[in-house]
Parts: sequence; C-alpha cells; structure tokens
Amino acid sequence: MSSDALVITGWSAISAFGLGADAFAGGLREGRSGVRPLAAAGTGSGEGGLGPFEQGGAVPGFEVAEVLGKKGTRSMDRVTALTVAASGLLLESAGPGLTDDPDSVGMVLGTGSGSVQSIMDFTRDGLTGDKPYHVDPALFPNTVMNRMAGLSAIWHGLRGPNATVAAGALTGLSALNYTARLQRCGHAGTMLCGAAEELTPRRAWLEWRATGGDAAPIGEGCAMFLLESAADAERGGRAALATVLGFGFAAAGPELSLREALVRCVRGALDRAGRDAADVRLVAPSDAQGREGKEERAALDEVAGGAVPAVHCREAIGDTGAASAAFQLAAVLAGAADRPGLALVTSVDRAEGTAGCALFDLPAAAGGGREKGE
Repeated sequence: MSSDALVITGWSAISAFGLGADAFAGGLREGRSGVRPLAAAGTGSGEGGLGPFEQGGAVPGFEVAEVLGKKGTRSMDRVTALTVAASGLLLESAGPGLTDDPDSVGMVLGTGSGSVQSIMDFTRDGLTGDKPYHVDPALFPNTVMNRMAGLSAIWHGLRGPNATVAAGALTGLSALNYTARLQRCGHAGTMLCGAAEELTPRRAWLEWRATGGDAAPIGEGCAMFLLESAADAERGGRAALATVLGFGFAAAGPELSLREALVRCVRGALDRAGRDAADVRLVAPSDAQGREGKEERAALDEVAGGAVPAVHCREAIGDTGAASAAFQLAAVLAGAADRPGLALVTSVDRAEGTAGCALFDLPAAAGGGREKGE
C-alpha cells in the first residue's frame, strides 16, 4: 500500500440499534430490526408521534442531556446532538494523541438540509408570535445547515477544515469524495467524515408528501469515519480497515436512464482504480424503493453479476435519508473481517435522478479499529 493511500482507520455509528459501532454491527449480524412503534421509541421531538408514521428507526433512549450532559445542550437540536455524540465516540476509539495537534484534524459532514425541524419551528415562531421578531435567538444557529459540523468541531476542539455537504441520498458518498479531494490536494490531514439525519415530525411529513404517502419507515442516526493517509495511520498505530479506491457520480437524463447512469459510475470508478468488475466481492446497495430500486439492482446485476454477496441495512434501521449511504459503508465495515476484497457501495436518488458509487479495498486482516459505544 502506498504511504499516501487514503484509508479508513475507525468508524462510529448511532442508529436504531443504539449507541456505538458494536451495537450497529451486532444488530445486523443477528438479523434484528431497529424499526419499532414510534410511541414507544420516542424521538425527543417534544411533540409525541410522527404524523403519518406509526413505526420508525429512532435511536432508543437518546436524550441529549443524558448522553452529552446538561452543559451547552439546552438549545441543541436532535440531529446536532447525534453528530456530536457520534464524533465523540469515534475520537475516543482512536486513542490518545489524535487531537494533540487540533489544527490537523477536521470534519466533513453530510446532511439533507440541516435540521428541517429547527428550520420550520423557528420560521413558525417568527410568524405566530406576538411580534414576528420575538423569537428565541439561541435557537437560530440550529437553522443553519453547517450547525452540526461546526458545533461538533467546537465541542471536540477540532480546528482543521470544516465543511458541510448536501446531495440527497448520495450525501454520504459525496462527503467521502469531498474529504478525499481535500486530502489529495494537501488541504487536510486526518479527517472525520460522515452523515447524519434526524427523525422528527417535520421530516416525517416532508418524506410522506414527497413520496405521495408511499414512504417506507424512516430512521435516524449518524455514521462517522476516520480517514487519514496510510503513513499517518501507521505513525498513530491505527490499522487500516479499508482503503478508499475511488468514486463515481452521474445524472440520468432524457438519453440516459438511472440504470445506465449507475453502470457508467461503477465502470468508471473501476477503470480509474485499475480494477475489474470480477474483483468485486461485496456490494452494499441503497435498496431504494420503487423504480429507482429496480434500476439500481439491474445495474448491479449488469456490472457485478447477481451472485455477488450483498449487505443491507435500510430495512433494519429505516430510511435514514441523507445518512443512508454512510450507513451502507458502516454495514460493509461491520462485516469487513469476514469479507476481504473489493467492496462496492452504490446509491440512487429518486428526486434528483442521480447515481453514485464508491470503491473500497477491505484487507484480509480487517477487524478492530471501531469504538465500542455504550
């Protein structure tokens, strides 16, 4: 492996299975479902229930003050708290020394629109209060899309590059691609990268309306990854769980179907990495619903063949929206020790008509390097 190869040396997940990568990996390994009645699960939204959804993949027992403490969390919204908590778990797993030089550690976070709950609640307060300008100023930062990445960096003392990426269902892949570009161009060293999504009433109604009432149960959570050069990983004593080989993105159009767009993505990524479709040993599809899902499966069958093993997590934790591709990668890493070789993660977005993929090389000795959670 080249010393400047980009590797993943740790990961963290907060999901419907609970706090920590071990909880996520255990839930998938045992074939359990984290989707449960929402009245029993609770979402911390303060409104009781989630409109049209009776079930969803809420993080069980996630109360912000209990997980992060009371100091500094009074005005923190749910998706920000999920991000701060997942980042903390990942940093803890990396061991001492990682943040000794805080200027060299940054973060790229993927999100849908930030917290739609915070945005819509703040807007409502401005329109329905006694005076339109009588709103709680402490809540305004929650309406800004980069709130989660910014506050996470402040909370954990990270002073490296800090960026927020939004790209629909492809957000997790786009965030990873942006991180790779930062590091390839010499703008960043060690980076935390991931994506987060909330399970709140406002998001629930948006998803319901967007799908015409045909939405699958939605979920929430945050998946985070530690990315660094192979040389930095070796100096820090951290084993490479996966090597990032490349990405591919394309948009469907009048002359290019979503299936063809995804096939183009995958073949292009394989060519740039100098690998062949026959090398693919594992796929992690987005498992999108409806026509998009059928086209994704058809594209994978065309490129990799239907016999390649696949990992799935969408049904188990719910539709995590902007964080879905990040959780797909987490599912790959959760079983990496048993499935060495080339892994392919794919995603399609029904609204934008876009497709994307990422390639990772999983070493035969992969294992460890993830936080244990609580």
